Amino acid sequence: MKTLRILLILLFSVSLGLHAESKKKAQAPTAAAAAKGDVLDIDTFSYYYGRANTHGLREYLVQRLGVDTAYIEDFLKGFKTSEFSKKDMREKARLAGIEIRKQLEEQILPSSNKQVNDSVDMLNKELFIEGFRRGISREPWSISMDSTQMLIKKQLDYYTRVNNERKFAANKKAGEDFLVANSMKEGVVVTSSGLQYKVLSKGTGAIPKPTDKVSVHYEGRLVDGTVFDSSYQRKRPATFAVNQVIQGWIQALTMMPVGSKWEIYVPQELAYAERDQGKIPPFSCLIFTVELLEIVQ
Repeated sequence: MKTLRILLILLFSVSLGLHAESKKKAQAPTAAAAAKGDVLDIDTFSYYYGRANTHGLREYLVQRLGVDTAYIEDFLKGFKTSEFSKKDMREKARLAGIEIRKQLEEQILPSSNKQVNDSVDMLNKELFIEGFRRGISREPWSISMDSTQMLIKKQLDYYTRVNNERKFAANKKAGEDFLVANSMKEGVVVTSSGLQYKVLSKGTGAIPKPTDKVSVHYEGRLVDGTVFDSSYQRKRPATFAVNQVIQGWIQALTMMPVGSKWEIYVPQELAYAERDQGKIPPFSCLIFTVELLEIVQ
């Protein structure tokens, strides 16, 4: 790990004499040796340069590595040894285990609990820790790690959906109420999937297939009228494959002749459902004005 280094700016008026006359046993120069002037001999410079590199190290040891200042002498013994014995390696592994256990209880477990439920700690702490221990030790288990990861993802997706249904229940109901009222309006067509649309102008061109690429102008709004996206505002139509968008769009585009302009009303199940899309909250019913310009060849 890199420690904090201090840049020492020395103004040299004469040569430093980089070749020492003799190799003496390293020892700390006296303060008097460093007070000769602006120029230090290489031995004195070496000592002070090494000392300068410890600036902030003690704080780093305490704050980042958790070294108790009462045991600095033990740290220095290790520093002096510089090589690991088998005993040292075992002690290093043991200390790493202590550090990881601390991170598990203070960071990993709370974060995992928040993924499951952001209000209440639901995970069994003892079993979570035991599962973690077995994963590290690679003890034989009836389920592979890949299968375990898939299982966890599926369960977390379930918890996400449940939590979002709880948090965004009002948003979901607002969309449902809107669709019921909208279905009774003149000109609105309701499909078997629940998608609703209204033809604003009918084109006479070809109807895209799911594998076609199309060019469209569009504006997307929430049921409260908030515009979350618009190619009209960007003054540039969007081009994409029909089968690369949400289900509501796929169904609408594969019914629209080129040259048509529709307003489509997409139930949350055919949009992003429980997924949070930033400007689009989970379970949002979406309204789009869509103008199909061409099938791109």
